[in-house]
Amino acid sequence: MLRLLALVLLLANGLFYAWSHELLRAYGLGPTLQSEPQRLRDQIEPQALALLRPEEFRRIEEQIKIDQAPTECLQAGPFNAVQAAALRQALGSLLPAESWELQEVAITARWIVYLGKYNNPEVLAKKRAELLAMNLKIETLTNPALEPGFSLGAFVVRSDADAALARLSARGLHTARVVQERAAVLDYRLTLPKVDAALKPRLAQLGMELGGKPLHICN
Repeated sequence: MLRLLALVLLLANGLFYAWSHELLRAYGLGPTLQSEPQRLRDQIEPQALALLRPEEFRRIEEQIKIDQAPTECLQAGPFNAVQAAALRQALGSLLPAESWELQEVAITARWIVYLGKYNNPEVLAKKRAELLAMNLKIETLTNPALEPGFSLGAFVVRSDADAALARLSARGLHTARVVQERAAVLDYRLTLPKVDAALKPRLAQLGMELGGKPLHICN
């Protein structure tokens, strides 16, 4: 009886050894795998990991705070070529190069069908009443030199303004004429794409270089 018991124990130990060392894996027997090799496989260049010194960590932390600080986009303009040159010089000495842009903006010519000038207020009021009675749309003049007067339409091309004048003449309006309200020019616009709390105090130093053109939210 003792021999049989010893034989059973020896066989059981042999089977456990074979099972625990995965010698029976081909037969579908073996312990549950506890390792997760896929985690090591999914790591991206683990050899690139490096320990940071406290001062390096603080510097990175401060940079992250700066990058995450709220910012706003500001613009000003338009500026002519002379104003732009002075502004560019001031910006170069006050602000980082990547914090501002001075962009060219092509302003097209503008032709209008015009009536004026009417220096007599009574004549001006009478003419306005006549135009409204004819169901004509009166547009705002953008050239102060043409005030007081009326614009009955603005056009980029002179021929379009002439055609509009001909249509008005056919309706009985014979005192209007085509004038150039604005010549084609090349202007400049200042854009500050990311203005944060640290940059704002420097903008106050621009002053005269902005020529009275206020900074406003980008449109």
